[in-house]
Amino acid sequence: MLHGWPDTWRLWDGQVAALQGRFRCARFSLPGFEPGTPRAARTLDELVDTIAQVADAVSPGRPLTLLLHDWGCVFGYQYAMRHPQRVARIVGVDIGDPASLQKSLTAGDKLKVMAYQVWLAAAWAIGGRVGDGMTRWMARALRCPSDPAPMGAQMNYPYFMLWFGGRRSYARHSQAFRPACPLLFIYGKRKPFMFHSPAWAERVAAQPGCAVQGLDTGHWVMLNQPARFNQVLGDWLSLQTAVSS
Repeated sequence: MLHGWPDTWRLWDGQVAALQGRFRCARFSLPGFEPGTPRAARTLDELVDTIAQVADAVSPGRPLTLLLHDWGCVFGYQYAMRHPQRVARIVGVDIGDPASLQKSLTAGDKLKVMAYQVWLAAAWAIGGRVGDGMTRWMARALRCPSDPAPMGAQMNYPYFMLWFGGRRSYARHSQAFRPACPLLFIYGKRKPFMFHSPAWAERVAAQPGCAVQGLDTGHWVMLNQPARFNQVLGDWLSLQTAVSS
């Protein structure tokens, strides 16, 4: 289970409670996202390697299921592309293929995305109490329902790397996401703009074993409608388990 901004492993409390009777659940905070951790920019290679180390530790002999949200999708998709033999299925929440998304956004939407992302990149660069305050302010502005207490500038480095990473920018080292395994894509329909392209979602829905489900929520689908999210998630996982048995 991989979270995104501005969350930690605690994002998945409700899903662990719903699934732990049928599945073994493993979650961790992305490097640098816990309060008090040093402010440092991580490369895409470093983050994918961290995921690989955790995956090999918790499931060394069998491929696993990835449950991903936000930046967790970006990093988890790249892990799946680099290690396809280690991934049996993927559940992506609210973030589709970044390359396809860029082609589908309007000029106005691109400006909105740039505005909040550059703000958070600046908060990371500033750091300290000012950077922490900027981070929490943006989380409120984006209506993030997560606990603000753990939020801080140290978790904004993905935005800094995205816009100002230079040769280490994530875009320079990413592969287009073309899943080689079953994929469930769940997204929130109540947002100013989508984080996936309609064409990409249509292609996913047309593939055998894959499904796309939109819920009447914002970006944090699992927190906005936990019961419905858990139902969709659990039903699809059970179906996939039965098919592979």
